Amino acid sequence: MSNENALTALPSGSMDAYISAAFQLPMLSAEEEKSLAIRLRDHKDLQAAQTLITSHIRFVVRIARNYSGYGLALPDLIQEGTVGLMKAVKRFDPEMGVRLVSFAVHWIKAEIHEYILKNWRIVKVATTKAQRKLFFNLRSSKKRLGWFSKEEVNDVAQDLGVKPETVMEMESRLSGQDIAFDGPMQDDDDQLTATPAGYLSDMRMEPASLLESSDSESQMKQRLINAMQDLDERSREILQARWLGDKKSTLHELAERFQVSAERIRQIEKNAMKKLKAQLL
Repeated sequence: MSNENALTALPSGSMDAYISAAFQLPMLSAEEEKSLAIRLRDHKDLQAAQTLITSHIRFVVRIARNYSGYGLALPDLIQEGTVGLMKAVKRFDPEMGVRLVSFAVHWIKAEIHEYILKNWRIVKVATTKAQRKLFFNLRSSKKRLGWFSKEEVNDVAQDLGVKPETVMEMESRLSGQDIAFDGPMQDDDDQLTATPAGYLSDMRMEPASLLESSDSESQMKQRLINAMQDLDERSREILQARWLGDKKSTLHELAERFQVSAERIRQIEKNAMKKLKAQLL
């Protein structure tokens, strides 16, 4: 296999050199790709896996470049896309009758999407399936700069199969910016009002909050005491030894003490915790 022999390790020093080398590597024919995939599937051939991966890095680079507008470093996007490619290679079935690149596109994009959602902002902007769909399609769906009109909101919602309220909420999130809680120190105290620290009240030392917290803690402690008293003596002693003492006892220590197996101690502990939880909720 001439193409396989030509595939060598990609350089790791410069990203430009890495990308250049990726595009210079020869592409695999359908026959070569299928043969390598069979070797990987049937014989766990890691060299075959490496060849499949390196020959498709160029596609990862092309896909990653499409996400350069999110303000994240291209090397990081390529790295995440390569993780997706590796997952695709692991799951690729050479008997499906499709090329690896067609199968791998979903996995490459999925890893890049997950990375962008986690790192685009400090606060995650998309959590539900509908929000994730909107996040990557809202920009391309805009017909003009600025806020959507009511008609545009309805059009986008219909095109993407989501509610208009979801479109408006996501547009608001995309238009916002991360703000530091306290911000940089300023000589002028008036400057602090621009950050949350300047206008949010600290309620931790407020007398009513302190009293409420103290009462809640006392009530919870009393409920725990009452719940413990409802347990049988052995269950109570096991919980106290496992969780309430200064020195926590192991399952084997308690097994020796009560002359039962460690698994039996674990079962008693689990049942006792379940009873406590039922009474405390």
